[in-house]
Amino acid sequence: MPEIPPALYVVISLLGAAVILTWRYRETSSPVTVPKLLIPPLGMSTGLCMFFAPQTRVPLLWALAAFAIGALVFWWPLWRSSKLMKQGEQFMMKRSPAFLWILLGLVAARLALRSYVELYVSQLQTGALFYLLALGAVARWRLALFLELRKLQAAAVAVPVRQG
Repeated sequence: MPEIPPALYVVISLLGAAVILTWRYRETSSPVTVPKLLIPPLGMSTGLCMFFAPQTRVPLLWALAAFAIGALVFWWPLWRSSKLMKQGEQFMMKRSPAFLWILLGLVAARLALRSYVELYVSQLQTGALFYLLALGAVARWRLALFLELRKLQAAAVAVPVRQG
């Protein structure tokens, strides 16, 4: 399989970041629901099918480490830049200017680490490792948001409504 030129790789990464920012902007414009929180990581999980192709396979320990780093480290900035708030009867995601900088930082880290990681594995395996890292981060972030939404919903139900 031919290698992707570095300039094209950077352009594709920046386009991906633009798509995520656009999606995030739209996400903060509509109420948060359980499906909106849980479907993205479930949709991402279909990417695990890439491991049917032998060219993308990595040692199991590396795969677990990539997922764990995403779930233990990279989820945190996403979580810190996400705040659920009640507006009327609905819950909304508050926009955070930090999200842009966090996303750009993650893209920069990925571009910087890519060269190093590709010293040890192929370009396809590098993509697979970064996919697992992202899956770990997004799954943990969305799970935390889901748990926070449930807690906020329970607190909203527990507040007695005073009748005149």
